[in-house]
Amino acid sequence: MNFAQQGMERKKKEDPLANHLREDMARASKDFKTAWVTLAQGLFTIYRDKLFHAWGFDKFEDYLVRELGLTKAMGNKLIKNYAFIENEEPVYLKKEFSESRESLVVPGIESVDILRLAHRNKELTRDDYMKLRKDVFDKGKDPTLIKQDLTALMKERKQVDPEEEREMRHTTSVRRFLTAIKSFKKDMESLKLLEADILEAADKLLVELEEKYS
Repeated sequence: MNFAQQGMERKKKEDPLANHLREDMARASKDFKTAWVTLAQGLFTIYRDKLFHAWGFDKFEDYLVRELGLTKAMGNKLIKNYAFIENEEPVYLKKEFSESRESLVVPGIESVDILRLAHRNKELTRDDYMKLRKDVFDKGKDPTLIKQDLTALMKERKQVDPEEEREMRHTTSVRRFLTAIKSFKKDMESLKLLEADILEAADKLLVELEEKYS
């Protein structure tokens, strides 16, 4: 960086208006990521106390769609995630949580939703959950990457029935054998190395195997 560029950089750092705008943007980003909590908290109360009946709505989803312009799926997502953080991660609701963190590491609703799904998954261990929690709350990891991590953990922890696993291996072995017989039969026919009755017996075996394992 030359002297001119250094001077311009110092000027940017010393510009109070620019610095103020930068702070405003960081604050606005945090507010944007956590704004869903206010909406979700209100929806949770309305759903729990059936307040929508007093407003002329027979169903909660009718209130969501006709008054708020929200889909049923989004309403359920908001309520479930609010209930989750209120019961399991109340630290997220505290004002100090976002204030003490940079905007980059403040999680939004998508990250919280993935953490909620991980919490209810009985195949994951406590350590699995705490690792994902750290990625969400402390590192601000991208929700797409967190979801990939969750999927990998679920595959890793999935319990496989030994009997089912043996059956799968058996079926795979038979199919490989079937493929080998087809290849062998084709070669024998083209080279005319086997008698007709043997080829006929091979055909019969192929039919029986294909009916059972294809």
